[in-house]
Amino acid sequence: MPSGTAEVQVRPGVEEDLKALTDLYNHYVRETPITFDTEPFTPEERRPWLLSHPEDGPHRLRVAAHADSQEILGYATSGPYRAKPAYSTSVETTVYVAPGAGGRGIGSLLYAALFDALAGEDLHRAYAGIAQPNEASARLHARFGFRHVGTYREVGRKFGRYWDVAWYEKPL
Repeated sequence: MPSGTAEVQVRPGVEEDLKALTDLYNHYVRETPITFDTEPFTPEERRPWLLSHPEDGPHRLRVAAHADSQEILGYATSGPYRAKPAYSTSVETTVYVAPGAGGRGIGSLLYAALFDALAGEDLHRAYAGIAQPNEASARLHARFGFRHVGTYREVGRKFGRYWDVAWYEKPL
């Protein structure tokens, strides 16, 4: 277990996490280009997202919480890569770590738990899009066997400028 993670519990996300998960995500919506959502969400607006990640199947949600306080420190998901049926054995993965919780190995714990949970599923590839620049995310994905496969140039506009997204893939 990485240094500083002994007090962290990783578990499936549950309904009681919805407000904290929404608050965490909204930080990235308001403050960073890491997500291309541009308007914060209410917990009710995020409920369908939470419910689209059951405890089994290819689309999962793993939450890192402080073992004592249950404060949400981050989350990782796998979701549909694209909607068409032939893409069903591919997933898009993502990790969000709470502000102030970075550099403690939370992202690694989350991805380890997520990929362990996905091991028995009928999946062939995982994909991750990383808004540029984001060296920490690129390093995390490389540690988990992702390789860079290309970059979409100026694909999203947020905060009055265009952002590139580097795409990574990993065999499952």
